[in-house]
Amino acid sequence: MTDKSLVLCLYKLYFCSGTRSVRMLKQSQQQKLLQKLSPQQIQLMKLLQVPTTNLEERIKEEMEENPALEYSSDSTDYEQDEYNLSDKEDVPDSDTDDVDLSDDTTEKIDLDDFIRHEDDDNGGDYNYGDDYRGDGDRQSSPMRVENSFHDHLLNQLGMLELDEHTQRIAEQIIGSLDEDGYLRREVSALVDDLAFGQNIYTTVEEVNQIILQIQQFDPPGVCAWTLQECLLLQLKRLKPQTDGIKNAIEVIDKYFNEFIKKHYDKIQRHLGLNDADFKEVINCIIRLNPKPGAAFSVVSQAEGYIIPDFFVYNNNGVLELTLNSKNAPELRVSEGYKEMMRAYDRAEKKDKRQKEAVMFIKQKLDAAKWFIDAIKQRQHTLLHTMHAIINFQEEFFMTGDDTALKPMILKDIAQTTGLDVSTVSRVANSKYVQTEFGTYKLKYFFSEALQTETGEEVSTREVKSILSDMIGGEDKRRPYSDEKLTDMLQEKGYNIARRTVAKYREQLNIPVARLRKEL
Repeated sequence: MTDKSLVLCLYKLYFCSGTRSVRMLKQSQQQKLLQKLSPQQIQLMKLLQVPTTNLEERIKEEMEENPALEYSSDSTDYEQDEYNLSDKEDVPDSDTDDVDLSDDTTEKIDLDDFIRHEDDDNGGDYNYGDDYRGDGDRQSSPMRVENSFHDHLLNQLGMLELDEHTQRIAEQIIGSLDEDGYLRREVSALVDDLAFGQNIYTTVEEVNQIILQIQQFDPPGVCAWTLQECLLLQLKRLKPQTDGIKNAIEVIDKYFNEFIKKHYDKIQRHLGLNDADFKEVINCIIRLNPKPGAAFSVVSQAEGYIIPDFFVYNNNGVLELTLNSKNAPELRVSEGYKEMMRAYDRAEKKDKRQKEAVMFIKQKLDAAKWFIDAIKQRQHTLLHTMHAIINFQEEFFMTGDDTALKPMILKDIAQTTGLDVSTVSRVANSKYVQTEFGTYKLKYFFSEALQTETGEEVSTREVKSILSDMIGGEDKRRPYSDEKLTDMLQEKGYNIARRTVAKYREQLNIPVARLRKEL
């Protein structure tokens, strides 16, 4: 290669690589509009979603993470000055590489925010005033002793004289039953579980024999694989085995698909029974329990017992609202942590380790104050929102009549309270109010509007109530179809379509006319 060719190659290589470098270093600008919530706002939003039943647990979690927060033993007023968070500074990390530990740092930490009111006895405790039930008004919640479904079966298993090998297999089978009492796992899978999980070697035949024994336990129908088998187990346990029971066994055994679809005419023709005898057979079947374990199912305390968040009372025509006292815990900043700040302030010589410690203490004190303020804001938001709901649905809270409910959506309450729709949604989520007519979920009072022939807007809740009454009063031998229900509602002045009636019926968990038919 000549010198001229070499120079030309180098020239091309230089400028080509330079072009690529320019392209790689190309920059662009883009504008974005973002809205970020502060940690305190996020904490408040999360607290608003927490129902009364879980609030105490949430407070305990916060106390475990922050020893500067504690319960107050006294009932004292909330000191707003003590917990004024409007002028808080950003708290630097505790990493010594990022913290300036010079003498100027001491002056930047406003110790007066933490050690003022030193002579007060109340210590800045938190008290909510008159809008909640005090200790004297608290009502005790009765607790029941629960016996789980699996415990019930294990107690019966203990009555059998089984060796250890068979006992452990039976316990594995019982533990595999679901809450309805059904065995949803294949026998081969149970054999594998016993071999790999408990080092117990067995066979499919042995497991099947033990399953047959458990199927004789109470309640009847337990340990079945399917609904059909569950009903057959119950029918075979009935004594005496009359002709009606034998015919019922034949219906479930041979005509189960026709039975669940309520094709009664077809079944009656095959059995050759008159109307009276066939009605006795059907009544025998529908008295069976399709979920034998449901009566023993254990639910969590939060799901099993409803603890109201609000109480509404009718005091001589005046509605009064109070907040459950569990929503108003008396919290305060730990006096021990305050004393540490006082000791640091009194010290004449402040070394590096003391300054690091005071930064950590300041973080914990700030977090405790923020949490107390969030609890107070939560209480205020709950009461403010519930007051607006009561004013909107005043007629219902006075009479308890479902048809008195007005159309109300989240936006209506948001406009009344000045809160955001998402905030109202968080308040309404998983919250309950106790009235003299019963305990209702807050979401019960929210419904869309439906227009009548006269142009008046009524709540869809009212239409559902009337629809439920219509179906409840129908002749079960000739139940109303959706078309008939639509005509009946239109005769009452409700402008509604058939598909809307079907949607409301499904929301009420009411089956179609064919499945509501009775003999």
